[in-house]
Amino acid sequence: MFHEPAAQSGKDPAASFKTLLGVKMFVVYALVYAGFIGINIISPLAMEKEVFWGLNLAVIYGFGLIFLALIMALIYNQACNAREAALMASGSEKAGE
Repeated sequence: MFHEPAAQSGKDPAASFKTLLGVKMFVVYALVYAGFIGINIISPLAMEKEVFWGLNLAVIYGFGLIFLALIMALIYNQACNAREAALMASGSEKAGE
């Protein structure tokens, strides 16, 4: 019993777009995370300050990082799917000519 990939894979014409977008998003996230680390290094007592609803800055910033990662993942998925669809449409139009 041989198991093969469910879908055939080949060269990804959107690979350069995906790479560039991924690197840009990584840099944005790394800068936001560096802010979190910077606050902890420079002024750790600032993380104890109550921001709202009885939660301190550390909790709010930490959950913010998690939500940012999830939102960025959704944006990345949508952007990559849109680029792949656009490339498929332009490729099918050329094939039909």
